[in-house]
Amino acid sequence: MTSSKTPNKSADDSDVNAALESGRRRATINDIARLAGVSKKTVSRVINQSPFVREETRQRIEAVIAEWGYAPDPQARGLAFRRSFLIGMIYDNPNPQYVVNMQLGLLDGMRGSGFELVVHPCDRGSPTFLQDVRMFIERQKLFGVVLPPSVSEDERVADLLRDIGCEYIRIASVPLDEEEHMIVGHDRLGAQAMGEHLVSLGHERIGFITGLPSFRSSHERRGGFEDALAKAGVKLDPDYVVQGAYTFESGLACGEALLAKTPRPTAIFAGNDEMAAGVLQAARRAGLTVPEDLTVVGFDDFQIAQAVWPPLTTIHIPTREVGRMAAEKLIAREGYEPGDPSTIIPYLVARESSATPKKV
Repeated sequence: MTSSKTPNKSADDSDVNAALESGRRRATINDIARLAGVSKKTVSRVINQSPFVREETRQRIEAVIAEWGYAPDPQARGLAFRRSFLIGMIYDNPNPQYVVNMQLGLLDGMRGSGFELVVHPCDRGSPTFLQDVRMFIERQKLFGVVLPPSVSEDERVADLLRDIGCEYIRIASVPLDEEEHMIVGHDRLGAQAMGEHLVSLGHERIGFITGLPSFRSSHERRGGFEDALAKAGVKLDPDYVVQGAYTFESGLACGEALLAKTPRPTAIFAGNDEMAAGVLQAARRAGLTVPEDLTVVGFDDFQIAQAVWPPLTTIHIPTREVGRMAAEKLIAREGYEPGDPSTIIPYLVARESSATPKKV
């Protein structure tokens, strides 16, 4: 006769339960998972005090653990903890505000988890780049790493991480890996929105400052911008496209070069806010008023966008939120399920630096 307490249990389950009750064998993590009706990974996360378990599920698992007197195997647990509670951020990015915002976001995502952040600035052009990355990971015994652009776009790094078995999350403007390893920013959509904004104001002679060619975002932002202009029947003149370096200084130099052209552009779209701030300085030096004489717009919506005058019209990408998402996704890697938030959609923020072109 089947027990009224376990009407759905198989005969094998009943035999196991009987063995546990009689003390003939100790409960294993598989037993706890079965009795609690959850996966082995979920039980492991409760044992390791992960914050990424619902409270109701945690209480149910803890009750089963207490009832059966389960204790993790110290040797097995030692193997599980052969890596530290450290997460690395490996970056090669010339924009200090991006780096700070990303670090703040990662710390937001780690709060309460017991993990700590260590950062590793690097130079992708160095002949010892990959060797340095490997030494950093192995020396720190990292739990995993977060890779912002442009390191995230380097397939050699991804291959290295797979080879040494290090967990990782890549942040990029397009999907570059399996969904479980990606946070995608969709920069192209943001640049399209900016192109639509400038065209709607009546601009046709537009200057564009690209970022570094080693960044995928540079190509995505230009591509999205050109798509929007072409859709409106406006062509981006190659003579009005100059390459910057995602820095204020390069924005200043590129702004001066564009404003020296005849006829000069009525609007300049800089590939990020730092360069747009440099263009504002170039406009001042040229005796131009923004936005009356020249529209200047940027991309990213970093703090500098509202610190300059006039405040910049820009494309908002929540970099700090991206960092938080990356950290949480990395920490919860064992519990990751397809469909977890992995995508950021940028959007236009219109401020005082853009207006209709001045009639001549």
